[in-house]
Amino acid sequence: MTGFQLNERLEADSHAVCALELCDVRLMNDNRYCWLLLVPRRAGLSEWHELAAEDAAQLSAEISRASGALKTITGADKINVAAIGNMVRQMHVHVVARHEGDETWPGTVWNSGAAIPHEAEALQAVRKKISQELAPGV
Repeated sequence: MTGFQLNERLEADSHAVCALELCDVRLMNDNRYCWLLLVPRRAGLSEWHELAAEDAAQLSAEISRASGALKTITGADKINVAAIGNMVRQMHVHVVARHEGDETWPGTVWNSGAAIPHEAEALQAVRKKISQELAPGV
């Protein structure tokens, strides 16, 4: 999309996984959680209600796909979905696989201690699994 540019903080804190019809899918660089960001490729967008109706429907479908993929891959007890954007105003949606007893259960993953970066080999493996589940054949 013309004028779309990924926010520098989102880029620094996550790794590209794949592109869906509307969103770039990124994996947060914190191996404590399987945590995706879905970023609609629309310039200047900061709020969900700013999406065109067709894009809002597409975002909902992509969130559902990402949630199902994480559930399949991780066997999570709960999938958390949130669009907060207080620190980064660019529209993005968090999709996080949670397990009872994980480091911050039942609390939130935000501001819950220092992130533990993915090791290179494990990062490549999880990105491949997620990409294959979300965008087979891509």
